[in-house]
Amino acid sequence: MERKKKTVSDNISIRHALKKYGDNVIIPDLNLEIKEGEFFTLLGPSGCGKTTLLRMIAGFNSIEGGDFYFSDRRINDLDPAKRNIGMVFQNYAIFPHMTVRKNVEFGLKNKKLPKEKIAQQTDKFMKLMHVDEYADRLPERLSGGQQQRVALARALCIEPDVLLFDEPLSNLDAKLRVEMRTVIKNIQHSVNITTVYVTHDQEEAMAVSDRIAVMNAGVIQHVGTPKNIYQRPANLFVSTFIGRSNVLKGEKLVVENGRTCVITKSGYKAEFTNVQPAYQKDQEVILSVRPEEFLLSKDAAGPGISATVDDCVFLGLNTHYFVHLESGEEVEIIQESSIDSIIQPGTQIKLTLNTDKVNVFTADGSANILTGVCNDCANA
Repeated sequence: MERKKKTVSDNISIRHALKKYGDNVIIPDLNLEIKEGEFFTLLGPSGCGKTTLLRMIAGFNSIEGGDFYFSDRRINDLDPAKRNIGMVFQNYAIFPHMTVRKNVEFGLKNKKLPKEKIAQQTDKFMKLMHVDEYADRLPERLSGGQQQRVALARALCIEPDVLLFDEPLSNLDAKLRVEMRTVIKNIQHSVNITTVYVTHDQEEAMAVSDRIAVMNAGVIQHVGTPKNIYQRPANLFVSTFIGRSNVLKGEKLVVENGRTCVITKSGYKAEFTNVQPAYQKDQEVILSVRPEEFLLSKDAAGPGISATVDDCVFLGLNTHYFVHLESGEEVEIIQESSIDSIIQPGTQIKLTLNTDKVNVFTADGSANILTGVCNDCANA
């Protein structure tokens, strides 16, 4: 869907944000730049500080330190009602005693706009969100998805400079979540409002976002596009939080005749041509191998890492294999299903690595040593 240019929308700058409750520091020192019109997602496990940060942007939480800007306006001490934000909550937060129309027009009435303008704007956004046919219904007569559409229409109706979402789909069933995330992404692209979206669902974040900030313990670990974060995560935490990954610790990186190789505990040697120059030295490393990055061979006498199949699950397009290596480590492998028979439990196999895709980290997991890591938070 082609983006329509919104005449007024804000970029968001956060500089050295500090949030604490008493002596308990939630966000120690956070810097972030969100572009005008961008769909930006805060992603992380429960308790990592993402909702706290969103509420600081909204004005619902106090700010103990740092500066928050909407474009060139410092908003630290600005009343939430004057920030011109639209907010969509996890529990919809629509008024149960009001009809759909009255819910959608609520923010406009607070702005004391003319009746004609209120009616025109309300009709526009009810139609945009496909809830106009329910205009006279009370929320109790709507499904969860319909209620969330009403909440989104109400947030958009005031034409905010910034749109905020706090886990908006977590109360919906799986099928409806997929449907609604498509609705939200398409609507955001059409109105082009700067959007900050909070979720702990990695797939949801990947599906809707222009860029994602992965947070842990109040610290941003990686900011980048879904593709960058998935393919070249900045550190081991990001690698294991985004998607599934097999972690092989205690492997050896060695430089032999000018070539950089990883030698696994089983003795298998894999050459990596994309190690950053500063890391091209003998050292212990961690391999992060996504299930699809293992290459499986039924030739047990061939080169590779020796392994034994423990279980297999046929899922149509793909087959998932659960195996254990000679070292005792258990890994998951995803292979495109073949027309031949599935490899049965107990079968001896060999595994090699797709070195173009596998990630290699320092022994403590703090840094990806390969080229191609793009982390915008380093420049915030």
